[in-house]
Amino acid sequence: MSPTPDKDAELVRRMRAGDEPAFLALYREHRAAVYRFALLMSGSAALAEEASQEVFLSFIRRSAGYEPTSGSLRSYLVGNARHQVLRLLKRENSFVPFEEEQEDSSISLEFIVREDPLTDCTRKELVRLVRQAVLALPVRYREVVVLCDFHEMRYAEAAQLLQCPVGTVNSRLHRAHELLMKKLRASTKLQTNAADEEWLTRLRCFA
Repeated sequence: MSPTPDKDAELVRRMRAGDEPAFLALYREHRAAVYRFALLMSGSAALAEEASQEVFLSFIRRSAGYEPTSGSLRSYLVGNARHQVLRLLKRENSFVPFEEEQEDSSISLEFIVREDPLTDCTRKELVRLVRQAVLALPVRYREVVVLCDFHEMRYAEAAQLLQCPVGTVNSRLHRAHELLMKKLRASTKLQTNAADEEWLTRLRCFA
């Protein structure tokens, strides 16, 4: 069951008053979403675990920074996870590139296919390819795909989290889908517009 704003607000109030079970309840309610976001953004289970821990430790220390009237607690925690992931990726400076999009908008799929060349893709292999293609996106496109496609976040909510206009979220997501289809065509030999639409419609199934 999805968390409710009233339930979260009450648990936060109790946590601020020193109620440890209230924090544990919040942790159990939201940890999976925070971890999933961090994993999809980084591709590293170890980094996602570290980021998740930092999110909740930070929330314990600075819970006063969250105001229930400003948005859902889940969005607040995922926003914190975004900052933690970007910080950790910069520290690692190896797993996922932070390069800006080139003029031809192409990013090599060599690292995706060199370990396991594919001919006829099974669904499991397609899941792997989609996740790898998302990881290969420049971070500004990757995060809108993770938020809007995988986490099914509303554009307005994503815009608030990313601190940008809704139109920017919309345009980045459109561009991200174009880049994803370009990568997926290269690795799976998809050719038709119908295939494009099916992939984009089912994208969140690959998270």
